Amino acid sequence: MIWCIAVNVMRGGFPPNYLHNEKKKKKKKESANEGKEGFERAVITWDAVCSQSATPKFCANRISFDVLRFFSYCRSWRKIVLIEISAPVMDGNGTVTGHIISTTIGGKNGEPKQTVSYMAERVVGTGSFGIVFQAKCIETGETVAIKKVLQDRRYKNRELQLMRTMDHPNIVSLKHCFFSTTSQNELFLNLVMEYVPESMFRVLKHYSDANQKMPLIYVKLYTYQIFRGLAYMHSVAGVCHRDLKPQNVLVDPATHLVKICDFGSAKVLVRGEANISYICSRFYRAPELIFGATEYTTSIDIWSAGCVLAELLLGQPLFPGENAVGQLVEVIKVLGTPTREEIRCMNPNYSDFRFPQIKAHPWHKVFHKRMPPEAIDLTSRLLQYSPNLRCTALEACAHPFFDELREPNARLPNGRSLPPLFNFKQELSGASPDLINKLIPDHVKRQMGLQFFASYDGMA
Repeated sequence: MIWCIAVNVMRGGFPPNYLHNEKKKKKKKESANEGKEGFERAVITWDAVCSQSATPKFCANRISFDVLRFFSYCRSWRKIVLIEISAPVMDGNGTVTGHIISTTIGGKNGEPKQTVSYMAERVVGTGSFGIVFQAKCIETGETVAIKKVLQDRRYKNRELQLMRTMDHPNIVSLKHCFFSTTSQNELFLNLVMEYVPESMFRVLKHYSDANQKMPLIYVKLYTYQIFRGLAYMHSVAGVCHRDLKPQNVLVDPATHLVKICDFGSAKVLVRGEANISYICSRFYRAPELIFGATEYTTSIDIWSAGCVLAELLLGQPLFPGENAVGQLVEVIKVLGTPTREEIRCMNPNYSDFRFPQIKAHPWHKVFHKRMPPEAIDLTSRLLQYSPNLRCTALEACAHPFFDELREPNARLPNGRSLPPLFNFKQELSGASPDLINKLIPDHVKRQMGLQFFASYDGMA
């Protein structure tokens, strides 16, 4: 069965619920992962369980199909999207049926081959990319997360290539991957990753539902680890995430270890090479992207991280625009109208300067009166119009807002130790001695002893 959906996409918004149940000729597939990043995908879900009379409708929360195929690509806002639907992977209660997937791992460099089987348990994440489900390894009992995406046979999967290059405590780790096929000879890539129980989005919702603000120690702990992960991504792996938001930050509720996930939009940015500007979820989208910049830098992630920090402090998004234009309006309400020089820094090719002159709203009035000045200062350093004026991820880690985490007796509210925060590796390469001094507390230096100074000399 093929549902043909006529989509009149407004940038940053969901397409209208206009659906036609009619068979159409398949159009040539274009890769959503290699060079066709502007392709905006529609997401649908089947509300009734396998009912012939049920009506598909748009949904941002869950996908109930094992196969979603996205065709066609065009440069205008109006496009036709064909979605092929096959067997559901969820039952009426929203849980994955007991599907078992077997694959072979090892066999390289003299390693013995071994068969590994996974029992799918439940869906933990959905999106236009496909589906993420929790699974248990039958042989070991280990719980993992498996991200299943449709793979175009003509291209390599960028997300897989990038995840293979990264190894950091604040980035979700890839265990291995395998391909699977359907009876229609469709190829799926399965990324097997470590399982982390919660997302920052769900943690935020917990406090919001209880009409509470997140304790400041958790705000510091979570955002510090986000910046640590970004520092590694940007300086070592050379990767720009391009979709940092609370949904893409995982939190272990037991240890409060934070891990950045979902590298489906990530890319190694090459100076002088154009990139798609319609990227990143709207509330967290840097203004240069709204202004149509195509030669941006990893500082778009810094803006997103600033938005996440502000959201943790406020308990709600700082810039909740309803569409691309509304997003810019929300930013201007706080930062004021950008100057010509700031617009030039964001996008030198932008020529339309017709904006109402709005004064910047003082940062101390954005937050409540008891907000620590260090929190306000860091937010203001992250959320700058000019990308080159935003601090780097490593500079953010060294900010006084995080000094509490560097204290010798720093503990979680329950008295337990903080997760490891100062086990820096390659991300300190190229950092100034003064910055390294700020990043690594004296008590940690004493514990590391000669090992620290040897490592320090190697980085210098």
